[in-house]
Amino acid sequence: MFGRREPVPFAFVAEADRFRSNVTPPPRERSSVGEVAGRWLLGLTIVAGLVGSLVIGTPALKPDKTADQPQQSQASERR
Repeated sequence: MFGRREPVPFAFVAEADRFRSNVTPPPRERSSVGEVAGRWLLGLTIVAGLVGSLVIGTPALKPDKTADQPQQSQASERR
């Protein structure tokens, strides 16, 4: 877009785009064995749920072969 034409009242706002810190953040803490195992267990549970729903839902998606044949009730056979 267009550059700012009005003066910026605070110098740090104008320099915010090019500001670099000389302070390094502390190193990340390593995850414990329990946290890693919990993440794996959560991921495995989600994947198992998706696979299970696919396995259970697949038969419902297949076309029914008996729908092509006209259905007769048992009452019509007992005349």
